[in-house]
Amino acid sequence: MRFVLIDRITELNSGQSLIAAKNLSLAEEYLADHFPGFPVMPGVLMLEALTQAGAWLIREMEDFAHSIVILKQAKTIKYGSFVEPGRQLQLRVELTAHGERESTFKGVGVIDGQEMVKGRFVLTRYNLRERDPALHGTDAQIVAGLRDLYATLRKGSVGARAMVRVESSEAPALASQARHTTP
Repeated sequence: MRFVLIDRITELNSGQSLIAAKNLSLAEEYLADHFPGFPVMPGVLMLEALTQAGAWLIREMEDFAHSIVILKQAKTIKYGSFVEPGRQLQLRVELTAHGERESTFKGVGVIDGQEMVKGRFVLTRYNLRERDPALHGTDAQIVAGLRDLYATLRKGSVGARAMVRVESSEAPALASQARHTTP
């Protein structure tokens, strides 16, 4: 994956659906060219974000059985509006059919209740070793990296986890301080 277009997996119903978040930041390199003076997330990357959400659902469901999960077909993709920096695109995918090699999804990307992208798509999956047995080790490396990334996406960022720890460690001190102050 060259672009990781999911920042956090917020909800997962194994074998059924997944909800994820993509926070669009002005720091994302592709925004400098798309478009100068009017940066917006390209439509193809909105579709890729939905694809990545579907791929995480498959990986979790099949315990990372395949190193490669890619878009095979996109159907009836519709775009609603521009996704600008500073916005969070909520990605919702639902598995509608699951076969031995292909899975069909319907997905939608939403900001504040407005649909930015929606449609149906088909993902296919395989392992590199199926085409070249010498690539068995490469499959294992890819899957290990994907497992690590998945763990991060499920937990959230290191910064967010640190903030939760700080807030929870401050709670007893704040409660004690509140008891010792007079109104």
